[in-house]
Amino acid sequence: MALLTFPKYRIHLLSAIVLLLFQHWGWAQSVNQVSADSVDAIVKTHMASKHIQGVSIAVVRQGNVTLAKGYGLANVELNVPATPQSVYAIASVSKQFLATGILILAQEGKLTLDDDIHKYYPQAPQIWQGITLRHLLSHTSGIVREAPAFDPAKIQPDSVVVQSAFPLPLQFPIGTKWQYCNVGYFALADIIRKVSGQPWEIFLKQRVFTPVGMAATRTTTLSEIVPNRVDGYEWDKDHLQRALAYRALRPSGAFLSTVLDLAKWDAALYTTKFLTEASQKQMLTPFVLKDGTPYPYGLGWRIDSFLGTQWIHHGGSLPGFRTEYARFPQAGLSVIVLTNGEEANPESIAKEIAALYLRSATGKTVSGK
Repeated sequence: MALLTFPKYRIHLLSAIVLLLFQHWGWAQSVNQVSADSVDAIVKTHMASKHIQGVSIAVVRQGNVTLAKGYGLANVELNVPATPQSVYAIASVSKQFLATGILILAQEGKLTLDDDIHKYYPQAPQIWQGITLRHLLSHTSGIVREAPAFDPAKIQPDSVVVQSAFPLPLQFPIGTKWQYCNVGYFALADIIRKVSGQPWEIFLKQRVFTPVGMAATRTTTLSEIVPNRVDGYEWDKDHLQRALAYRALRPSGAFLSTVLDLAKWDAALYTTKFLTEASQKQMLTPFVLKDGTPYPYGLGWRIDSFLGTQWIHHGGSLPGFRTEYARFPQAGLSVIVLTNGEEANPESIAKEIAALYLRSATGKTVSGK
């Protein structure tokens, strides 16, 4: 009987496929080697040292949840445990969603990132001439961090908050420095409203949250009933107390969410369902300052490296809440950490957990510090 023969190119292709399958299997096996006890130890050490009452985490690999867990209490008075379904104020982790809204409108040709702010605020001062949506997204506009009209005890139109910054001088010439600016995200939210014809929170719910299946994600509210809502706490010298919540809705830190909802968003970021490859590239490209220096911030995301791999991340801070969403796309890994402790350092928690998985995948001994 004649022996079966295959063209050489088919043999090479088959070999490549087999190699990829073994590599994928090897990564999956290494992920499984990270014990839940190791993750527990990291989280519990931080909780004890920083007086954190509740933490929820998710470890995600290419959109698939590897580990999701809650620690401690979502509500101390009622002894309600924190779970992966617990709903936290995610604070400035929200900024990526405002950026996504702007990029969706740009993809549809309804605006461009290089539009001057005067196109949307014609009454803005002359010194704002040259500030673009890209500057607002990347915190390089020179506008003050907080507007004088913002009052955490009041519900205010975004445009009122933005306009209150008009009389103030710029902190630096446009595009020459990076300085965190929440006013810029108030303006971006208002621009989404003006361009889409919908309140920005409705636009993002219809265009992002509902299609992704993020049913627990919504704008912050004090008056409405939110199932599984977490309460925020702070440590005052020697005792725990409730943190005072903002009544105002801040577009710069607008949303409530869960680690499981953010894991669904993480899966969406591996596709082009919402953002094209070109839009994602813009979002994750460091802004180049006027002197030619790239600053490690894109559009709603910080851009760094950690243990030799790309680290895309953003933290958030509101009274009683500290949050961190860390992505390591080259390793197909994400770590999401939501806490209800004012003194928490969720970035450190996320990095230490990520180090366990990155070490397991490479077989190297590394530190998560």
